[in-house]
Amino acid sequence: MMSPSLSSAYPIRANAAQAPSSGIVEVFDYGRGRPGLIPLWVGEGDMPTPASITAAASASLAAGETFYTYQAGLPSLRETIATYLGGMYGTPVSADRIYVTSGGMHALQIAVTMVAGAGDEVIVPTPAWPNFIGALTVSGATPREVPMRFGTTGWQLDLEALAAAVGPKTRAMVINSPANPTGWTASAEEIRFLMDLARRHGFWIIADEIYGRFYFDGPRAPSFRDVMREDDRLLFVQTMSKNWAMTGWRLGWIESPAVLGPTIVNLIQYSSSGAPVFIQRAAETAIREGEALIAGQVERARRNRQILLEAFSRQNRFRMAPPAGAFYLFFGIEGVGDTRQLAFRLIDEANVGLAPGTAFGAGGEGFLRLCYLRKSEDIAMAADRLVEAVARL
Repeated sequence: MMSPSLSSAYPIRANAAQAPSSGIVEVFDYGRGRPGLIPLWVGEGDMPTPASITAAASASLAAGETFYTYQAGLPSLRETIATYLGGMYGTPVSADRIYVTSGGMHALQIAVTMVAGAGDEVIVPTPAWPNFIGALTVSGATPREVPMRFGTTGWQLDLEALAAAVGPKTRAMVINSPANPTGWTASAEEIRFLMDLARRHGFWIIADEIYGRFYFDGPRAPSFRDVMREDDRLLFVQTMSKNWAMTGWRLGWIESPAVLGPTIVNLIQYSSSGAPVFIQRAAETAIREGEALIAGQVERARRNRQILLEAFSRQNRFRMAPPAGAFYLFFGIEGVGDTRQLAFRLIDEANVGLAPGTAFGAGGEGFLRLCYLRKSEDIAMAADRLVEAVARL
C-alpha cells in the first residue's frame, strides 16, 4: 500500500496502488546471483526453447513479418490451437472461440476484466498462484479466498466452504487444475460439482488448465471440457509457456463463447494491439511438432517428483503428499511456521532457492514451493542439501 506522503504527492487509483507485491520475487532478489545456488523458486523449467521452434520465429522475421496483425491472432494459429484442443479432449473446437494473447497473464487479465470489477467478488481456492489475486485486485474486484485442506492424502478442495462462499456479489470462481503451487488436481466429480454450482448461481468459471498435460495418472488431467455445455459461463486461459518451454516468449490464448469475440478483440486492441507475428509462427510450429517435447517434459517431471519424495522421506519432519499434477512440491517442515524466513535461511544454509508459501495466499502459511522441472542431477543435489539443512533446524 502507498505511504501517505506518496499518495498525496502522486495520487493514483487505490486498486493500482494496492496491487500486492510478490513474495516470490522478494526471495528471488535475495538469492539472485549466488554462486552454486540451485534456483527452484520460479515456475519454469531450465530447458531452453527447442531450435525448431526458434527457427520458425527466425524465418518469420527474415520474411519481413514485422507489421501489425490480427488482434484475435493469426487465423492459422487459431486453427492450429483449435485442432490441438479438439484432438486432446476428443470434442471439436471452433477457432472462433480462440483469441491469442500476449501470455497467459494477459489472458487472465482479459477474463477478469470481462466478468468482475468494483463491487464484485471472485472466489479463489488457496493456496493459489499469486497473480490470480493480483489481477483481481487491479481490476477493483474483491478476491474471496477459500483455503484448501491439507492432510495425509494431500491437498483437497473444501467443497462445502466453496459453496458457502457464494453470495449475491459473486461473479466468478477461478479454478486452477492441476494447481500451482499444490499440485492438487480436480477429479471428474469435483469438476462436475463446480460446474453445477456455477450454473445454479449464474457465475463464471475462469478455468486455468495450463498444467493439464503435466498429470501423473493419465495422458491428461480431468477438464471442464469433459462436462461443459455450449451455454456455460466458462472462460479458459492458456499459455505456451509450460508445455513447450516458451516462458519468455509471452504467448497464450483465451477461449470463450464466440459471441464474446468482439469484446475480447477490443480488449486486446487496448492492451497489446496483438501478439507479434513471429512469435505466433513459433507457436504454430511448437503445437504441430511438439508432442515428443511435451512427453519428455512430463517424464522428466515424473522422475524428479520421485527423487524428491524418496529423499524427503528420509527426514520425518517433511509434511508432504505426492502431487497429482503440475511440477511443484508444496511441503512444510514440522515445527516451522514462518516459512518466509525459512526461505531466506535455506538460501544461506542450503544454497537452494524456494518460494515461501505465504506468497500463495490463505492456507499457504507453513509451506514452501519447490519447482522440480529441471535436470535430475540438480533436483537430487537440492534434495540432499534440503534434507541436511532441515536436520539442523
